[in-house]
Amino acid sequence: MHLVVASGKGGTGKTLVSTHLAWLAAGRGLETVYVDADVEAPNGHLFLAPAVEREERHALPLPVLPAGRCVACGACQDFCPYHAILVLPGTVLVFPELCHSCGGCVRVCPSAALSEAPHEDGTLRAGRAGPLRFLDGRLDVGEPRAAPLIREVLRRIPSGVFAVVDAPPGASCATAAALSGADRALLVTEPTPFGLHDLRSALRLCRSAEVPAAVVLNRADLGDDRPLREFLDAERVPLLAAWRYDPDVAAAVARGELAARRVSWLREAAERLLDVCLAPAEVARP
Repeated sequence: MHLVVASGKGGTGKTLVSTHLAWLAAGRGLETVYVDADVEAPNGHLFLAPAVEREERHALPLPVLPAGRCVACGACQDFCPYHAILVLPGTVLVFPELCHSCGGCVRVCPSAALSEAPHEDGTLRAGRAGPLRFLDGRLDVGEPRAAPLIREVLRRIPSGVFAVVDAPPGASCATAAALSGADRALLVTEPTPFGLHDLRSALRLCRSAEVPAAVVLNRADLGDDRPLREFLDAERVPLLAAWRYDPDVAAAVARGELAARRVSWLREAAERLLDVCLAPAEVARP
C-alpha cells in the first residue's frame, strides 16, 4: 500500500506525521519504506537518521544540436508544446529549463540533426534506519522541475511494502507527481484560514487524481477549528486525528528527534492513526 502524506501548505506537520507513521509501522514488523519525495527540501533524514547504503546521480536526456547539420526546417519547434526549441535565421536555440525530455524533437527531425545528452538534475539515496527502509531525492539548486526526480524516487519503491510517501507541500506539479500510484492520501492541515484555504486546493488535487483522501488536524488547539470541521463535513472527508500543540513536541522537532520517543501521548496518537490508515474502509473514496 502507498500512503501519501501531503499538505496544502508548508509547516503543517506533514513530515512529523509521515516519519512517525513509517517508524511505527516498521516497529510492528511491517516491511515499510519511508519515501521523502519533497525533493526540493527533503528533511525526513534529519529525524530518521538512516544509514545511506546507496547514492547515485539522476540525469534527464536533453536535446543537443551539433553544428552544421540543421536545415532550419522548424519541425522540432512545431512539435514541442513547451516551446523549448526556437528556430531563428541561422541558429536554433534550445532552452533546457523548458524541456520535458520527451524526445519528440529528436524523432521528428528529418535531417537527424538533433541528438540527446544526459543532464544531471539531482541525487537519489537509499538506506535503512533500523528495520525501516529509506528513499529520498535531492534536486540540484537551480533546477526548475522537481517532477522527474520525484517519479524516479517513486519508481524505486519495492513491491509488496507499506510505503509512506512524504510529498512536497502545496498543489503543484511536484505534488501531483508524488500522488502517482497512491492508494490513499493523508492531508495534514492546521486550524487557520490559510490552512483551510490550502487544504481545499490539496483536496481538489487528490480528487482530480482519483486518490481517496482523509485529514489530520495538527496543533488543533491553536485556532478555531469549526470552519475546517464544517468544510470536512460538507465535503464528506474523514478527519482521522486531531493532535494538540505541545512544546515538548516542538522542542524534539527542533532537535531533529522523533518526538514520540519522548512524548507518550504523541506515540499513542500516532499508533491509533496508523491503525486507521491500515484499515482501508476508514478512508472513503471521493
